[in-house]
Amino acid sequence: MTFISQLRPDHAEALLAFERENRAYFAASIPDRGDDYFAAFAERHRELLAEQDAGLHHFHLIEDDGGILGRINLLGVRDGSAELGYRIAEKAAGRGLATWAVQQVCVLAVQEYGLTALRAETTLDNTGSRAVLARTGFEPLEDVMFGDRPGRRYVLDLSGGAPPAP
Repeated sequence: MTFISQLRPDHAEALLAFERENRAYFAASIPDRGDDYFAAFAERHRELLAEQDAGLHHFHLIEDDGGILGRINLLGVRDGSAELGYRIAEKAAGRGLATWAVQQVCVLAVQEYGLTALRAETTLDNTGSRAVLARTGFEPLEDVMFGDRPGRRYVLDLSGGAPPAP
């Protein structure tokens, strides 16, 4: 059974393994985290948990009995909104997991965190992510640049509650 859990201290080892295992896969569609991310992972994990405890972000893992399948986060929480970010393991890609996870985190955003809007950004060449955002009700807002890569910013109005599943 697949479930979403809030990031905890005891996730550190499994999360680091997930990030290492999928590093090259992620770097094909989003900027790489860099070697420092992995070298200082334990410290960064503690910092993220402190930021979560302060209400600045809401970090989640997508898991099943076999371990971590992905991450889905609400970042920069302020004024009733946050930025959505997610990454799905290569072994779990293409099965609708990201769409399901975005739907689930939209419900959490409304019911648990009291958010009324979400923002998201992706590169134009990340067709999978663009499709997930479209299927879950995000509307294109404007074109942006990710370094030298063109992208798009999206928004989702949650003031009427989480959108229904597509």
